Amino acid sequence: MQRLLTPARQVKRLTQEASLMPARLLPAVQQRFSTVPLAKTNAWPKDVGILALEVYFPAQYVDQADLEKYNNVKAGHYTVGLGQTHMGFCSVQEDINSLCLTVVQRLMERTKLPWDSVGRLEVGTETIIDKSKAVKTVLMELFQDSGNTDIEGIDTTNACYGGTASLFNAANWMESSSWDGRYAVVVCGDIAVYANGSGRPSGGAGAAAMLVGPKAPLVLERGLRGTHMENAYDFYKPDGASEYPVVDGKLSIQCYLRALDRCYTVYRQKIQRQWKEAGIDRPFTLEDLQFMIFHTPFCKLVQKSLARLMFSDFLSASSDTQSSLYKGLEAFRGLKLEDTYNNKDVEKAFLKASLDMFNKKTKASLYLSKYNGNSYTSSLYWCLASLLSQHSAQDLAGSRIGAFSYGSGLAASFFSLQVSPDASPGSSLEKLVSSVSDLPQRLASRKCVSPEEFTEVMDQREHFFHKVNYSPPGDTSSLFPGTWYLERVDELHRRKYARRPV
Repeated sequence: MQRLLTPARQVKRLTQEASLMPARLLPAVQQRFSTVPLAKTNAWPKDVGILALEVYFPAQYVDQADLEKYNNVKAGHYTVGLGQTHMGFCSVQEDINSLCLTVVQRLMERTKLPWDSVGRLEVGTETIIDKSKAVKTVLMELFQDSGNTDIEGIDTTNACYGGTASLFNAANWMESSSWDGRYAVVVCGDIAVYANGSGRPSGGAGAAAMLVGPKAPLVLERGLRGTHMENAYDFYKPDGASEYPVVDGKLSIQCYLRALDRCYTVYRQKIQRQWKEAGIDRPFTLEDLQFMIFHTPFCKLVQKSLARLMFSDFLSASSDTQSSLYKGLEAFRGLKLEDTYNNKDVEKAFLKASLDMFNKKTKASLYLSKYNGNSYTSSLYWCLASLLSQHSAQDLAGSRIGAFSYGSGLAASFFSLQVSPDASPGSSLEKLVSSVSDLPQRLASRKCVSPEEFTEVMDQREHFFHKVNYSPPGDTSSLFPGTWYLERVDELHRRKYARRPV
């Protein structure tokens, strides 16, 4: 396989030299070849969060307006109803392993970190191609030449929530006695495909990788997570012989909104408790979040979700505040959150009332979702990348970003990221924002294919799912340079991957 990794000879030589030196000199040697300090046992690592962020999406897409015509549905059914213009998709040449190989390789090359500086690698995905072997074990191929096998973490699975669970696990590791001073890498990715029918246009595909460490420009606020979990059958994949899920669309939206209500309530209680201890006695509202991002199955649901949060603030406010800040909405005072999931009057009124807030706090985060579709576990982090790509470091500096993660079945969390106040040239925030500024150019470089060709590829995926002893059809030159792809599946289901030259 072709790799762009730290040269093996150099790593082995440095390791051999280090092993011959007295123990008291090892820290100095390690610091010489790594940007990570050794862990301190007498203090928390400061400002743990996201240092770098990389995203990957396929090199082809189908236009949703063309798909509307092909499927004989009303114009705007997908483009307005879903709020999605294009839908990216994978050919048979790409699977979940190749997506994650590509995004991790890109992250490490962009940051120029040595491969031995990673001490934890965790993958969140619901795209399962092996019921035993984790995607993380395949990613270890990238670390082979460095000799770094001391890497904790494994795959985490629950619908679209696995990426957030992996991020929390990475931060928890870094803030524990288990931390050895190295970075964590969090990977999340999925291929969202549906059986031919009404659900297929809500698909998509892609991955995200995050470098997690101390002194981050996006800090995970400690102690501020509101989580809700329950048993529900809104979306699930009981058939191991198929890529396609079983979906109860109406129930899934209700579960999403109910989880949002409960997570936001718990988060608000926790931050108000922190504030009270600091001498601040006032309610938390959406006004305390400069930006708000959501897991995005489709863009229209996100706009309804922000309206839902405003409704929650409204119900929690005093009568005087309701009258002064929420003029024209007084008729909804006596309602309860749990009784309004199907109340179209509430939805319409608060969609209108929250429109300016949506445009200011959330709309920019839907950029990738609009032009590539749903990516399940990586959806929320695509929204984060989109937000960063659509704002300057100066606009973001010092802000608080609210984040809602949802996975069917169900698991959900509301948490927040505190953005560094330092947006100066060369700052970690400026570098992070700059690293995703190429998203518009990358999206524009994709190939638009016809609905007929898209359907043919979907049929191919269905045909080859769980097949053995084959090489995927297709021209690798259609992939982005540097993309990993599935080269062959042998008679024992073992998968071999190769990389298109950069």
